[in-house]
This record gives sequence, C-alpha cells and structure tokens, in this order.
Amino acid sequence: MNIEKQILEAIKKYDTIIIHRHMRPDPDALGSQSGLREIIRANFPEKTVYVVGHSVDDMEYLAEMDEIADEVYQGALVIVTDTANSPRISDERFDKGDLLIKIDHHPNDEPYGDIVYVDTSVSSSCELITRWAKDLELKFNGEAARLLYAGIIGDTGRFLYPSSTSKTLETAAFLQSYDFDATYLKRQISQIPLSVARLSGFVYLSIDSDENGVARVVLNKELLEEFGVHDGQTSHVVALPGQVDSILCWAIFVEQPDGKYRVRIRSKGPVINTIAKRHDGGGHPLASGANAVDLEECEEIYQELQAAGRDYRGQA
Repeated sequence: MNIEKQILEAIKKYDTIIIHRHMRPDPDALGSQSGLREIIRANFPEKTVYVVGHSVDDMEYLAEMDEIADEVYQGALVIVTDTANSPRISDERFDKGDLLIKIDHHPNDEPYGDIVYVDTSVSSSCELITRWAKDLELKFNGEAARLLYAGIIGDTGRFLYPSSTSKTLETAAFLQSYDFDATYLKRQISQIPLSVARLSGFVYLSIDSDENGVARVVLNKELLEEFGVHDGQTSHVVALPGQVDSILCWAIFVEQPDGKYRVRIRSKGPVINTIAKRHDGGGHPLASGANAVDLEECEEIYQELQAAGRDYRGQA
C-alpha cells in the first residue's frame, strides 16, 4: 500500500481526527490544516475533526481554531500539516494521540510521526493535499477549495516564485472550478492595514545592501510600536526588498518582546536554508526563517548571507 492510501486508510479508521500546523501560521499552514478538515468532512461526515493551534493573527477570514480538552486526544488520529520540525508545531499536545501523520512540502529534516508524507517538489502543502485527495478521487466542496487555493497562492506569491510549476497551475485551476470567490480571496490575502503600508515605506528607505546585492532591514521593538504594527503583520513586508532589481538575497530582522530576533531570509539565487539551519531555523532553499538571540547573532547571519552572495556571484 502506498503512502497516499495509508493516510486515507488511517482517516477511515479513526472517529476523531485532530489537525495541527505550525506556529505563526501563513495561508499555506491554515489552508492545508483547515482545507484537509473540509475534505475529511465532505467524505466522512460522521467523523469529528478539529483544527487546533494558537493565534492566527489577522487571518481569521481563513479559519478559526477549535479549543479542545486533553482527553480528546485519547484514541485520536493526529495530523500535522506544513511543519518541518516538531518544535514549531502549534499546540504541544500533537504527540498525545494514537497515531501521528506528517504532511509537508519542506525539506524533511525531522521525519517525526508514524506516517511521513513529504514532497519538496510541490509549491505548498495545500498543493500536496489537493493532489492527494484528487488522485484518490475524494470529494471536494467550495470551502475546501477556497482554503487550499489560498495556501497555493500564498506560498507561490500568486505564482511568481520558482516553485510554481505547470502542475501547480493545473491544481489551482482545478480548485478554482469550485464555488468560491477567488478574486475576493486574493484581495483578502493581499490587502494590508494603513500602518503596515507606512512601515513598508520605512523598509524601502532603510534597505542596507552591499555590492553583491545582499541586503538587510532591522525592525526593532520601538519602531514597530511607533508604526503600530505587531510581529505577525511584518510578514507583509518580507518580500519588499526583492522587488529591487539590484538585490539578490536579503534578511528581515524583527525584534521580539523578549529582545531576541525573528529572522526571515529570502533569495533569488543563493541557497539560504543552510544558513537558517545554523541559527535555530530552516525552510526552503530560497525562503527560510531563523532566530537570533541578539544583534550580534543578527550580524553573524548577515555576514553568512554576504558570503553566500559573494560565492553565488563568483559562480555566475
């Protein structure tokens, strides 16, 4: 039995299913988590399916989380979507169920779980789940399609990134054939508060770039307070340096309430997930996240990113 059928058989076996995703979720995390719930509900209406995890910040329009007692995990199937490493799973009770399944598209650095379904060739976990359900001829509905479509356009930057393949477009077209307002959904994902728009202007003005196009922007706590922006909203500015033609790769350093820094790293060429892994992080070769304990470690990350940029330019 192949792994796709193993997952389906596990879903058939359990009456209670609990679905997790990663902390500080993006559209792919929420879309894969809640989209999978909708597929299970559409095909097995007798089952009880929960989605759990901490705050979803400004993405309540995609999904709201369930609050469940610890006892619900007894004899339950637990599925974790879009999460490469177990420390990043939102709600630490993920290992309290009877069987654990991992479904993800990130590099499989930690193959946790009893069943591990990872495919790094797809754009998103939402694309992976859509293909899985479609290949097994499971039923979809408009809500499942809306959620899964959101994750695909979110992780591909509306099909801008290299992860967008012809199969990605075919999968998105399949989902868009269902009854939901794709235009409105894209507007919900792309629109930003005025405070974030003003922060965007600051980001453009504050880009620090070297001769190889390796750039950085540092956003400290005082600055975020001045603009009235919280950490979750800074995700809207991560892609901005990449719109500058001379920039090759970049990092956004965001100070957290405890004085540590959340680091988002992006690249148009140099592989940067190896850098992220050295600093309590990981991710895709061209899109990763890391953590720094202080500005000194932020400087180390930037220097490593500069070295990657020099090497890449030298090989070009």
